Amino acid sequence: MTADTEQNSKRGLSWIKWVVLIGVLLALNFVELPYYFSVPGEPQVLREVIEVEDGYEYEGDFALTTIRMGKANTVNYVWSLISDRRELIHEDEVRPPGETDEMYHHRQMMMMASSQEQAILVAYNAAGKEAEFEEYGVLVTSIIPGMGAEGRLEEGDLIISINGEEVREVNEMFEILDDADIGDEVTVTYEREEEIEETVIEIEEFPEELEAEEGSGGLGISNPVTDRELIRDPEVTIDTNSIGGPSAGLMFSLEIYNQLVEEDITKGRSIAGTGSIDEDGNVGRIGGVGQKVYASHEEGTDIFFVPVEEGTEDSNYEEAVSAGEAADTSMEIVPVGSFSEALEYLNSL
Repeated sequence: MTADTEQNSKRGLSWIKWVVLIGVLLALNFVELPYYFSVPGEPQVLREVIEVEDGYEYEGDFALTTIRMGKANTVNYVWSLISDRRELIHEDEVRPPGETDEMYHHRQMMMMASSQEQAILVAYNAAGKEAEFEEYGVLVTSIIPGMGAEGRLEEGDLIISINGEEVREVNEMFEILDDADIGDEVTVTYEREEEIEETVIEIEEFPEELEAEEGSGGLGISNPVTDRELIRDPEVTIDTNSIGGPSAGLMFSLEIYNQLVEEDITKGRSIAGTGSIDEDGNVGRIGGVGQKVYASHEEGTDIFFVPVEEGTEDSNYEEAVSAGEAADTSMEIVPVGSFSEALEYLNSL
C-alpha cells in the first residue's frame, strides 16, 4: 500500500466516524421516547391576573405554581433520571391514546376554566358573597375513536337531552346512561352552531387502552364537561390564557377571597401553593409537586400549600417534603385538605 493510499484510507475511516457520530447525536436529540419530562416553571403572582371589582388591596401575595413540560428524547430522559429538579411521566399518563396535541390543549383549557369557576364559587361562599351556577347541558370535549359518537357528534356539541330526558349537567347524563346496556341505542339531542339536532348512538364497550371498568360502555365521549355560567356579584376577572389544567384551584380561591374581605390573610407574607379544588372546597391531588416546590423555594416564598392526601401512598405532601429537603428550603410546607383548612392556617398566623 502506498503512502497516498494509506492516507486516503485513514481519511475515509475518519469521514465514516464523523457520519456515525452525527447520526448518534441526531438520534439522541430528535428521536422522541414515549415519555414527557417536566421542569420547574415560574410562580405567577395572582393579583397581577385576578381582579375583583372594588376588591381590597393587601401587602403580601399569593402565587400559583407551574411546571414546563416537553417530549423526552434520550438526553432529556437520562437527565431526568439523575436530576431532582426533573420528572419523567409516561405519555399514557398525560393523554389518552388517540388524543392529538390540539385535543390535549383544549382539554387543559377546559379544566382551567372549570378550576376558575369552582375557585370563585368557594371564595364567594366563604366571603358571604353571591355566586351560583346556571347549567345549560353537557359539552362534548373529545370523541373516542371507533366508538358510537364518532361521525355523529363533534367537539363543541352541547348535549341537552337523551331519550327525551333533559340533561343539564354531566352527572345527569351518566345517570341516564347507567340504565343502558351494551348494544342499546339511545337518542341524543344536541345543539350545534345554535341549531338543535338529533342522532341515534349505540352504546359500546370502552376500548381496553382506556383502562375502564370491564364491561362498562358509553357513547364514546372522552372527558365531557357541564356547560354552565357562574353568576356572581361583584364581578371578577381572571386572565391566565397561557396556563392550563386544574392545579391552581386552591390558590385562585385564596386570592379571590383575600380581595373580597377587608382583612389581609397573607399578613404580608409571600404564599404559593398548588392543588385542585372542587365546589365543596376540597383540595385534590395534582402533578409536578416537586418542581413546584423548587420554583417557589428559589423565588423566596414563605409558605407553600400542598394537598395532604392523608393515608395515600406517595402523597403530594410527602413529595413536597422530600423536594423541600433536597432543596434545603426554609419555606414552610403546609398540608391542607380543603380551602377552609388553608384559611384556618392563615388566620392563625
